Amino acid sequence: MQYRVDPATGTRISALGLGCMRFPGAVPGHPDPRTAEAIIARAVEEGINYLDTAYLYPGNESCVGTALERLGLRDRVLLATKLPHGSCKRPEDFDRFFDEQLRRLRTERIDYYLIHNVTSPAQWERLQSLGIEDWVARQKAAGRIGSIGFSYHGSTGDFPVLLDAYDWNFCQIQYNYAGERYQAGTAGLKAAAARGLAVFVMEPLLGGRLAGKLPPAARRVFERAAGGGLGVLDGGARANGTSGDCASAEISPDGVIGAAARIPHDEAEVAASAFARTADERAAGASTPTAPLDTPAAWGLAWVWDHPEVTMLLSGMTSPEQVAQNARIASAALPGALSAAQHEVIGQVRAIFEAANRVPCTGCNYCMPCPQGINIPGCFAAYNASFAHGWFTGVAQYFTASAIRSGHPKLASNCVRCGACQRHCPQHIAIPDCLDDVRHRLTPGPVGAVLKLLARRDA
Repeated sequence: MQYRVDPATGTRISALGLGCMRFPGAVPGHPDPRTAEAIIARAVEEGINYLDTAYLYPGNESCVGTALERLGLRDRVLLATKLPHGSCKRPEDFDRFFDEQLRRLRTERIDYYLIHNVTSPAQWERLQSLGIEDWVARQKAAGRIGSIGFSYHGSTGDFPVLLDAYDWNFCQIQYNYAGERYQAGTAGLKAAAARGLAVFVMEPLLGGRLAGKLPPAARRVFERAAGGGLGVLDGGARANGTSGDCASAEISPDGVIGAAARIPHDEAEVAASAFARTADERAAGASTPTAPLDTPAAWGLAWVWDHPEVTMLLSGMTSPEQVAQNARIASAALPGALSAAQHEVIGQVRAIFEAANRVPCTGCNYCMPCPQGINIPGCFAAYNASFAHGWFTGVAQYFTASAIRSGHPKLASNCVRCGACQRHCPQHIAIPDCLDDVRHRLTPGPVGAVLKLLARRDA
């Protein structure tokens, strides 16, 4: 496993972190305990030492806490969870939520604590008025919180304002090759790193949209690149300090490349301090790190890791096999490992994806449940599929998402524009308007008539 250095604390963090929100389960909000344990066990085996959960992920904190206790792994990982700040109305609410989180996670400390889903500086100002800064200071002094940060889903312009509003230790941003100018974006990534913050990345594959759900034309671009000799990620040049800004990197006695540069002041220092590998691996004469770029996911993850400002990338892995696959990529995906030609390939894929990605839904389900029973993420997935894979594919997917054969279909047209969903969307999607687009594209006159016939027949 590759490790990068938290510039605020000097802590070595695996370049790949385990995002626990997407743990599979037969029922939403009820992660399967055995599967979760298997995923966590494999993650630690692969060298992953950072786990991310949140109060608002139904059943997730309890699942993670129970798994870590049963496996005896709590002291081998850095544990992160998040404060549901929108539910904090009084100063005492901070303790109420935090104490419950400690009980759920079966621990006495949270290593990385985040203010969850911050969309504007005004939200932080409200928490300041409730005394959040003094509360955090007390928790840190008591050893119950290690580092404090926030996860961000606001505008590009507000991000630097929030960075300067408090003495943060780290931040968490959405970042992928399709979103360089979205939310914090590349400008925000560089701004946070320049301030000496650790930067953690979420949605590196846009909820799987940049992996198995890519348009066929985009997949063919990756396949042609692999056939043309561009399908291998070679981290050897960077690891050996023989390329670009990392030429001056050195291996310290504790096995960390550039570990002495705790707070980088320019891009060269960021590159020199951002990545690390274990000392015993080098002592054993490990071979040059390489990994095949054999899937769209591999390309997407490598693109994020190519940025030296990225401290850690969170992946919502849903099986031990996915953990192993992503860990293999992480071992070679040092900053600068992608060549100029490989970046050009990703640029071509980006253009194709953007043409088909009409609604930027990641399937996080924050908008659910809909009071009218509409499967909002399913509707948007079908809508995007109709552009990426063809109209008939989109309609078929929409039929499935809308439970047509249940006799009580939940169509996009059922939307009453109550706005409950839109208030919770971290992507700030105008959901009622987009559901109108779904209705117009996927249920034109003849299709609408068929839906009505099916509903009457199955009723």
